[in-house]
Amino acid sequence: MSTEISRRTFLAQLGLTALSLPVLTGFQAGGTGRISVPGLKLGYSAITWGGNDVQAIKDIAALGFKGVQLRSNVLKEYSAKPAELKAVLTQYKLELPMFSSGNANINTGDDEKVIQTHLDNAKFVKALGGRNIQITNSSRPKDGAAPTTEDLQKYGRLLNEIGRRSRDMGVITNYHNHMHQLGETPEEVDIILSSCDPQNVKLELDTAHYHQGGGDPVAAIKKYQSRLNALHLKDVRPKTGDSNPKAYTFVELGQGNVNLPGVFKALADVKFKGWGIVELDSVPDKAKTPAQCAEITRSYLNTLGFKVQS
Repeated sequence: MSTEISRRTFLAQLGLTALSLPVLTGFQAGGTGRISVPGLKLGYSAITWGGNDVQAIKDIAALGFKGVQLRSNVLKEYSAKPAELKAVLTQYKLELPMFSSGNANINTGDDEKVIQTHLDNAKFVKALGGRNIQITNSSRPKDGAAPTTEDLQKYGRLLNEIGRRSRDMGVITNYHNHMHQLGETPEEVDIILSSCDPQNVKLELDTAHYHQGGGDPVAAIKKYQSRLNALHLKDVRPKTGDSNPKAYTFVELGQGNVNLPGVFKALADVKFKGWGIVELDSVPDKAKTPAQCAEITRSYLNTLGFKVQS
């Protein structure tokens, strides 16, 4: 197993001063009117590293985040040897707050096969010491038509069955709202969540997808506070130079249009306890590395007044 990279070397690669790295804990807004979310823990998704998950783990740990979200692509290497991956997480002192379990699609003709895929993933997550899987879908009509209420309800029932069985295993199923999927708009999200038992399916709110879908993530936090189990802290802005007015680009936190200060204030108001996982699907500026993008986000969080500890 590769040895841990030194913090000094990592900072030098980023072009930063070799200071001791802080650890992000709860949120506190700077200036007057301080806000605290003592129950919020901050993680970072490995998706930006494009499958180089061990490097993602090293970089995320070096930056001071306390958890890493991994995706189902790691199953190719580690499905039969989860203990090896767990050892890497332990070495870098990272928790696994969420695992991207992939799509659960409706109308496949074999719901049981879909369900079993996610139960197998839940078993893998439990072996890693995790407790959460997130589920997405690719069942939105391809012709641009809005999904029917019947299909949204059908999806909610499918999630419910996955969640009911994963709950028996000690793993929580989380619905992840997403553009271009069932659950793009706030109205669709509401129908899906209303079609499954809150005890079986929790919400992992993605702030950027909810914003891009026409919703207000601040309002969503308050509306679903009793069901909110985790968040993707994510930012988005219109895509530069694209003739399509609906085109968008995911960017580092603070570089887009999501009301992130409002999001943190809402989390404080509802006394949220759980994980906020920063997610950036890919590097928006190809001249930067995933680690440098993560540093931009961390710097932004610090300007908001995050309490840091060396």
